[in-house]
Amino acid sequence: MRTQEKQKLAQLRRWRIRRKIHGTKERPRMSVCFTNKNIHVQFIDDVAGVTLVAATTTSKAMPNRDQLAANAAGAKVVGGLAAQAALSKGIKQVVFDRSGARFHGKVKALADAAREAGLQF
Repeated sequence: MRTQEKQKLAQLRRWRIRRKIHGTKERPRMSVCFTNKNIHVQFIDDVAGVTLVAATTTSKAMPNRDQLAANAAGAKVVGGLAAQAALSKGIKQVVFDRSGARFHGKVKALADAAREAGLQF
């Protein structure tokens, strides 16, 4: 399969998921994005169209950010810190948006770390 076709199918998958998942101020959407090197997590209020809280491996607040990678170990650290940041803003419940990725490996590690830190999915 061509690269362009794979990208097109992935985008269609994301759009199909986004039609069903919406975040509010009380229960925002926890959007997860994995690149080859970094992990990005955002808590988004879709009604107002704003990002409430964000956490990433490239932020200066991240401890040992030079050693973190886009793997399961890095996902555990980012998931825990993202949950702490969300709890500090008063967010307790979220809707998990995995952006079309399968729920295993690093996506599961991030979700489990966020649950252990106190978020409810």
